[in-house]
Amino acid sequence: MVATTKIVRIGNSRGIRVPKLLLDHADLPDEVELRAEPGRLVVSAAKRARAGWEAVARTMRQRGDDALLDAGTPTRFDRTDWPW
Repeated sequence: MVATTKIVRIGNSRGIRVPKLLLDHADLPDEVELRAEPGRLVVSAAKRARAGWEAVARTMRQRGDDALLDAGTPTRFDRTDWPW
């Protein structure tokens, strides 16, 4: 789907109005990323923080790569307050 629009002034900035039909077709979330390329602006869904971490952690667990690197450091709480 293609639409034509104009770049308009918005305060000291400039912006574009995106037709609702085009937005509905793109199925974008409320937060997007803008990337500039020669002759174009690319709008894409913003990546969530930590996106994909769950799958990576699951893969690490399956391969046995999720072991602690250092031994735990006992604290006063471990020695006196915690009933073992």
